[in-house]
Parts: sequence; structure tokens; C-alpha cells
Amino acid sequence: MGVSVARLLYVAMVLGGVAIGVTLWAWGQPLVSRSGEIRLWVNLIWSSENSQQLADWYSLSHAILGMLIALVGRGLAPRVPYPAILALVLVIGVGWEIIEHTDFVLDRFRGQTIYQGYVGDTVLNAVSDYVFMLAGFFAAMALPIRWGLLLMLGLEILSAAVARDSLILTTIRVVHPIPAISDWQDETNPVRRPAAP
Repeated sequence: MGVSVARLLYVAMVLGGVAIGVTLWAWGQPLVSRSGEIRLWVNLIWSSENSQQLADWYSLSHAILGMLIALVGRGLAPRVPYPAILALVLVIGVGWEIIEHTDFVLDRFRGQTIYQGYVGDTVLNAVSDYVFMLAGFFAAMALPIRWGLLLMLGLEILSAAVARDSLILTTIRVVHPIPAISDWQDETNPVRRPAAP
């Protein structure tokens, strides 16, 4: 009895998480936050624990990316078989988590006020972000397309409204910064806000 391509890709997804962790650890990223704490959620994007713990507002961006891949893939189906969409989410998920930690990308992030001081993710956070992306992918594959779109848009709006950052806003800031967006985001920076009298 042969093993299906999809089953091999599921195994590859698990190995993808291992590849992310081993690569970032070999590049010197810490396994967990330097504080030694392990938290389920970091609510403030300005916190030094952001991108260091299991989940934060950027975890939503990863889930949204997974949903986007699934919904685009479903829109192209039946021309694109499911294993091809699965392979695409695997390559993008692993590829992004590794490319994000190259000096070029880290410098692009640090060039923006909101990301100044960004040292990259911990191994824990990077692998967790990968899992969030996969969860978003599988959720959007399982839901009716309309509900997948609504969930994706809802998470994007929630993240933008509460954290003042999201997949779209991050992409804009890294690719072509718009000062008005930067100013709006920086209004929530506790370091920049004047102290109350």
C-alpha cells in the first residue's frame, strides 16, 4: 500500500517546524525569552516580550497568511490539486520564518519605528508562528469560503484596531512605509507618549 503525497507533506510540515527551530537556534536565536518566562500571550506590541513568547498579535498575521494561501488555493481549485496547495503553505511557512531572520530582513524591520530594537523571534515564537500559519490554513480549508474570508478579514481588522499592526500594515511598513501609518501606530508607543501631569 503506497503512502499518499498529502501524507508525506503532513510529515514534511512537522519536519518544517523542526527545521525552523534548528536553523534559528544555529543562527544564535534564543530558545525562549531572555527573561526566562514562557507566556501564552503578549498583548502589547511594544513589550520586550513581543515575538518572544508563544503568541502575540503577530501570531494572528501568520494565521491570516495561512488563511490567505488556503483561500487563494481553493479559488484556483480544481486546476491546482490539494497536495500542491499543501506544499505551497509548507514552503512559504518554513521559508518565511527562516528568511525573516536574515540580516537583510531584520534590518528592513528595524528601519521602521515600530520594530526598532527587534532582535528576531525566539525559537519558541518562530515555531509557534509557523503553527499559527498552519492552523489558519487548515481552518480556511475546512470552512466554507465565505466564512473563511470573513474570519480572515475579522482577524485582520481586529489586529489593526487593537494592536495597530496587522499583516497588511506590516507589509506596507516594510515594503513602502507611509508616514501617516507610522504616526498612527506610534501614538500607542508608551515610550513616545508624554507622561501625564
